[in-house]
Parts: sequence; C-alpha cells; structure tokens
Amino acid sequence: MTERRQFLSAAAVGVAMSPSLALSQTSPKALRGPALLTVSGLIGRGNRGPLDPVRDQMMVKQKISFDKAHAFDFAAITALPAVAINPTLEYDGKRHLLKGPLLLDVLKACGVQPLPGTALLLRAVDGYAARIAVADAVRYRFIVATHLDGQPMALGGLGPLWAVYDADRFPDMAAKPLSARFALCPWATYHIEVKEA
Repeated sequence: MTERRQFLSAAAVGVAMSPSLALSQTSPKALRGPALLTVSGLIGRGNRGPLDPVRDQMMVKQKISFDKAHAFDFAAITALPAVAINPTLEYDGKRHLLKGPLLLDVLKACGVQPLPGTALLLRAVDGYAARIAVADAVRYRFIVATHLDGQPMALGGLGPLWAVYDADRFPDMAAKPLSARFALCPWATYHIEVKEA
C-alpha cells in the first residue's frame, strides 16, 4: 500500500509539473519531456494551447490563466545558448557555478518583443512570485539556470530551473546583506508571465 501511495504521489507531481500535456494540436514542435517552464502573456504564437484546468492544476491553484503559452522541456531550454555565472549564494555563503540561457534569450524564443514598459512575473512552484522589469532582467543579466556546479538542478531545492543573476557583479546588489540579494529570484521557477508594467 505504501508503494502505491508513493507511486500516486509521484504521478500527481508529474502531472502538476507537465503543462506540456496540454500542447495544442497545432504545436509547431512537440516536447520530448515534461514541461519545466511555461511562458504566457505577451508572447508570439506559442507552442501550446490554453490553460487546462485538469492538467495544469498547480497553475489553476495559483490563479494563472492564459489562452496560449510557450512551454519548454529540459531539452528545449538547454538547447538555447548557455552562459555561466558564479554568485555567492545565501544558502551556504559560498560561490557556486550556475549555468543556463539568458532570460532574454528564453523570452526571444517565445516571440516576445520587449518594450521599455514590459514587466515579468516570475513564479515558483511554491507560489512565490517576483515582478521585475525586462530592463532589469537585461541590466542584471538574469539567466534561467539549469545547472548548479555542473549538475542539473533537482526539484526540491533551487531547481529544476531558477531565474537568477550574479549579485556579486553589481555594486547596488552586492552592498545588500546576502539574505536580501535574491528576492527577485524565485527558486524552482516554472512560470513567467510577460505583461505591460
């Protein structure tokens, strides 16, 4: 019985983390794995249809809605050009190597044409959300980290994806206490809404 509960729990998490299951029939390219990141709002054509209340239960619980979106599985997001950053993290006070595509490149892959007033709402699986201006995402060179110290990030910690920047490189951020530098960086980022400020 315990094994069955563990299997059902794992299956439920898989469904909640898999908005790719709701890909529209006109999807230009089907994902090979479960969607880890969904971008909605002011995007281009998208590669999936509207929010599905059964398959996108976590998004429904977080009051997200959309008519179209662009979903990325791990292969799709790691196919984008990657950059590396080496920030000091608040979790252990040590520098770590984080690698992943620039957030701006992720947006471009979704057909986003950012304007000066464009804002992003970055959401984590636990419901935490941070709003940033696209100008700040560019200025601070935010990435969507896929790897920590050379290994893919696991769910249950900072990953599997983390919208983050190298706070050590920017004097205004480096001057803050370590615990305050990453308020705009929801770990386990799984949804980005592109909107006008």
